Amino acid sequence: MPSIKAASRDRYFDTLRALAMIRVVVFHAFPFAALELVFPSMGVMFALGGSLMVKSLDRSVSRTIRNRVRRLLPALWAMGLILVPLMLRLGWEDHARWSLLLWVVPVAQPPSSEFGFPAAGVLWYLVTYLWLVLLSPLLLKLYRRARIATLLLPLALLAVFTIRPDTFGQQAGEVVQNVLAYATCWMLGFAHREGDLRRVGKRYVYPLAVACVGGALAWAFTHPEDSGFDLVGIPLAYAIFSIGFVLALMRWSPNMAWLAKVRPLDGFVSMVNNRAVTIYLWHNVAITIAVVLFDPLKLWEIPTQFAEDLADFSIAITLLIVAVLSLGWVEDIAARRKPRLSPFPRKKRSRVVSVPTIGGQQAKPVAA
Repeated sequence: MPSIKAASRDRYFDTLRALAMIRVVVFHAFPFAALELVFPSMGVMFALGGSLMVKSLDRSVSRTIRNRVRRLLPALWAMGLILVPLMLRLGWEDHARWSLLLWVVPVAQPPSSEFGFPAAGVLWYLVTYLWLVLLSPLLLKLYRRARIATLLLPLALLAVFTIRPDTFGQQAGEVVQNVLAYATCWMLGFAHREGDLRRVGKRYVYPLAVACVGGALAWAFTHPEDSGFDLVGIPLAYAIFSIGFVLALMRWSPNMAWLAKVRPLDGFVSMVNNRAVTIYLWHNVAITIAVVLFDPLKLWEIPTQFAEDLADFSIAITLLIVAVLSLGWVEDIAARRKPRLSPFPRKKRSRVVSVPTIGGQQAKPVAA
């Protein structure tokens, strides 16, 4: 198997995660269905998570799960400490007290009032991620015993579940559906980390990826929902669509050395990765507030639709930046780093070392 420098591969993953996060933010700001077809962010992010789990699991199962949970939950707790008191203060009366525990350990969708829904509506991702982390030791063991069968098992169970969607009730059913829809993407991350994808020739992987994407689109076109074409509304089709992208992206091995030479872009990719959970949790809140401010700020007076949308989006991004600067340090604590307001990596300072004279001439200083 050809060797790949770890740094290049990691930087490729960082770039994929940044692209996925950008697509999520842009889609929620401009909810055009076509944006979901350009880049299935959720499938890609779950595949990255699965790949990163394997090496750690081989060292220590309990420590790996503990570390992943620790990295995931503090940012959610920070949101809960702000949002739950606000929802209660504004008259959230139809909640069950025990359900508030889901803001502490999100094994199912944390509850919210109508006021808090823009924030809580995106939490299904954290719920699904948490379950896949908890299931990873079992999934990895099954994968190593029967690779193809294990990859196909979640899709088969998802097909059965779509026929009987009420089997587990609404709340648990949503969790089951999401876990099954993205478990194969997660385990394709296993396949990447184990080197299995690289052992399969590109002439097989890429046609299979195209077949998954094309087959899912064809199914959605020939089986429209009441509102028309809706790929996301067909969980099994969207799962297969996401798998196609993940197969191609996990098999591709670009050299990312060029990224370090483009410092603004390199810094942006690092920033998004350092604050990925905070960006994900608060982006929809920022977008919602920007929409609420539309009339008070009289953005409707802007002469063109494009400029109007750009102004509204700029407000959302500004609010998101405020959230990242205000709360992003929680991710530093979760990662056991020194908390910093700045989401950008520290610049490495070179230290000049004096060199004694040689042959009567001062040698050039070197950086240490």
